[in-house]
Amino acid sequence: MLDAPELTAAVTSLARRSPDVVLAYCSGMARCAFAPALRDRPLVLDMVDVDSAKWASMAETHAPPRSWVYAREARVLRAFEAVAAAHASTTMVVTEKERQTMTAIAPGARVEVVPNGVDAARLRPPSGPMGEPLVVFCGVLNYAPNEEAAIWFAREVWPLVIASRPDARFHIIGSSPTPDVQALAASNANITVVGAVPEVAPHLWRAAVSVAPLQTARGIQNKVLEAVAAGLPTVVTPIVSEGLPTVVLSACRVAGTPQTFADAVLRYLESTPEQRRALALAVDFSPLSWDRTLAPVHEILAKATSST
Repeated sequence: MLDAPELTAAVTSLARRSPDVVLAYCSGMARCAFAPALRDRPLVLDMVDVDSAKWASMAETHAPPRSWVYAREARVLRAFEAVAAAHASTTMVVTEKERQTMTAIAPGARVEVVPNGVDAARLRPPSGPMGEPLVVFCGVLNYAPNEEAAIWFAREVWPLVIASRPDARFHIIGSSPTPDVQALAASNANITVVGAVPEVAPHLWRAAVSVAPLQTARGIQNKVLEAVAAGLPTVVTPIVSEGLPTVVLSACRVAGTPQTFADAVLRYLESTPEQRRALALAVDFSPLSWDRTLAPVHEILAKATSST
């Protein structure tokens, strides 16, 4: 991460190369578009998700003092998002729900949906399914919603799963596991905190079921797209399902309580490896190829350039 002087120097260097348009990724980088060297250039803002709404959701689900901090972050960031979207030629988000949220924040802004994609060909399993009853969760583990999801599943759902399937195992995969996540393995021999891996796909190919038990989520959870593309049916919470493309939902079960989540995992584990693999690979990912999902960006950038 660049500090303020380094960031100013980098922005000034970019401006000297005379870009026709500035593309800012997320609210964290949008501030650079207001630097003197770039302020007068047309801006395309890729919000992906509406971050202020995420902080607001976290404020509702946490107790003080965290809820106070999260609520303040939501309030301050929302004000900046309104200014940034109003300044931008176009603001991009990944779902219609995010578009509605962003439009409410900046009513006069032009907001367009450009969904995430997935490289399904790269993730397609190279061999037949394995038979071991392995459940996986993937995500950056010092990111609060992922950390909370892993802990909730391990503490509330997993005991219900192994009560019926004592041979089942749960692998938590992702960088920067917090001490609370690491402690999950110490309390249950059926849980392994794998941590960071060079490549996630081989771990998905070994598994039987993927889970996305997030209680706070915005936009499209790419972890679900990637798991299904790798041949894994996936159990998701209702908030995750709201952002998923319709084509992917056929390979997912939606569950909101510990018992219904455990039941959904167990139903997948009761299927044969071939049935699970066939269910996931029946999804047509062609509408979600990166070439198709990113195609509108070329026109958006062209429009921004022509507006000068």
